[in-house]
Amino acid sequence: MNAALLIIFIVAAIALYLGIRATRGKDMNVNEFAVGNKGFGTLFVFLLIAGEVYTTFTFLGGSGWAYSNGSAAYYVPAYICLAYVLSYWIIPKIWRFAKKHDVISQPQYFLKSYDSKALGLVVAFIGLIALVPYIVIQLKGLGIIVSEASYGAISPLMASTIGAAIVTIYVTISGIHGSAWNAVLKDIMILFVIVFLGTYIPYHYFGGIPQLFEAVQSVKPEALTFASEGYSIPWFVSTIILNAFGFYLLPQSFTVVISAKSERALKKNAITLPLYTILILFAFFIGFAAIIQVPGLQGAEGDLSLLRITMQTFDPWFVGIVGGAGLLTALVPVSVMVMSGAVGLMTGFYKLIKPESSDRQQLVVSKVFVLLIILIAYAFTITGGNALAILNIMSYGLITQLVPALIFSFFSTKLMNKYGAIAGILTGVSIVLFNAITSFKLVNVFPNIPSAINDINIGFVAIGINILIGLTVSFVTKNLILNENSQVAEKIAQ
Repeated sequence: MNAALLIIFIVAAIALYLGIRATRGKDMNVNEFAVGNKGFGTLFVFLLIAGEVYTTFTFLGGSGWAYSNGSAAYYVPAYICLAYVLSYWIIPKIWRFAKKHDVISQPQYFLKSYDSKALGLVVAFIGLIALVPYIVIQLKGLGIIVSEASYGAISPLMASTIGAAIVTIYVTISGIHGSAWNAVLKDIMILFVIVFLGTYIPYHYFGGIPQLFEAVQSVKPEALTFASEGYSIPWFVSTIILNAFGFYLLPQSFTVVISAKSERALKKNAITLPLYTILILFAFFIGFAAIIQVPGLQGAEGDLSLLRITMQTFDPWFVGIVGGAGLLTALVPVSVMVMSGAVGLMTGFYKLIKPESSDRQQLVVSKVFVLLIILIAYAFTITGGNALAILNIMSYGLITQLVPALIFSFFSTKLMNKYGAIAGILTGVSIVLFNAITSFKLVNVFPNIPSAINDINIGFVAIGINILIGLTVSFVTKNLILNENSQVAEKIAQ
């Protein structure tokens, strides 16, 4: 066993230990399992939300995007920082409603906001569809990181299998507590690794960060500007806005919000998290450095740029530390994703079938769903293929179709009712699905449309149609809602 693989196994063992030990002293009911009894303070909320940013994307996708697509990669810190700024006003409203109505999942929030079991069911399954590709990406990324960092001593599939097993064990035992404890270890390691690599490599090879960009300018100047078509400025702006509003609607982020013990904890994080997000830039520096130091990576190989330049620069023991940090960037977000998806299915699906189920039964069913989601994601991890690519493209577009229903839920005068919310969401989701399957663009309908408009993210267009349909259906069905309310009032009076 080489030094790198030994260090990675040690990190994996520590993660499993922390995940299991996290349940010590806890009476594990479904509320404790799902949201930590809504008792997480500023630090744990900070680490869990940051955990959804510093995933295997930081190691593979962030540097890989800079390597392959240049300046387009900057959409990532831009939309995340904007999401945190918006969250200062938006997520306290979610937290207050969840606290008042004992909400423990995203589907349950929409169910109780609109008094609609059908809407809760729709949200539960959209959340699951959006989560699966994210989990698969993390498992695949974990396999690549561990395999590369161990110099091929362990296969990507075996690494993914071990990672999936670790997550399944500690999530079923500790729920969100296992994720929180491992988030502490993960963020310590990621902070050190990314900042060190992003600083050392530019200085080691180029004499500094300014000199790095001067070198890239001379070799590949197009990497430092936006494309005139495709990943252009209109794509950049529309994607930032779309993803910023959708960030906290990812089921795992939504779960972290309602696990907080106070609005103050959420607002403090909204202030500090943008600064922490800027550290993603160090991953981009590594990707830009790899353009010159590790040339020739084609297509998906660009995602290996960070690992390849690290292995070229450092001894195996340090590569093992990088691999261990990469392992944790997969385990922590996957654990929150799996747990939030499982609880979402339990509240949005199982409780509709068994409304009188006991807390114990709900906890057991949640754990069964954890296993089911992991198995589905693992199957996609093994098979991959075009189905995964389609899911990956549409996942963020899908979850952002919940944005209008969320925003309108904040208003006391219901401009959007449950029928409108469902109609708008299903319309928006249909557009995103159609685009993912056919690669549809606006130019297919309007041949003479300027490229600046054609490059707008199709999910952004879907949101606009979603709102239009939602408000129209709500207006048409307004009398139907009034009749339903009258019937309910009569039953109560009797």
